[in-house]
Amino acid sequence: MKRLFFVASFAFVSFACSSEGMAQGVPQTVEIAKVDIQSVAAGYRATKIIGSNVTNDSNETIGKIDDLLVTLDGKDPYAIISVGAFLGMGGKLVAIRYDGLKFSDSKIVLTGGTKDGLTMLPSFQYLKP
Repeated sequence: MKRLFFVASFAFVSFACSSEGMAQGVPQTVEIAKVDIQSVAAGYRATKIIGSNVTNDSNETIGKIDDLLVTLDGKDPYAIISVGAFLGMGGKLVAIRYDGLKFSDSKIVLTGGTKDGLTMLPSFQYLKP
């Protein structure tokens, strides 16, 4: 019985090793870039940004971040902002470029933004899957 277990284990390990050997022939297509870990670690987590108030230059709350989205090509991030909602009801969603937001003193500021200006933007709607 021990011999059968040994033979089965050896066969499994041999098969696993031969599978890895075949994968080594695939060329690497992903470019790896060096990342400054300290800089990234000091950044803002999406889970902390979503739900945060957005203020303007006058420190007036003009909306709340509902979500963060990235375009299909992965290049352009957008912030989806809820405007005019009261206790989570009503209001509308608008999309603004993420780079339009400024982060300072644990606040998220939309420079030059106003509640009226945001409500004039076209409504954003999520695509249904």
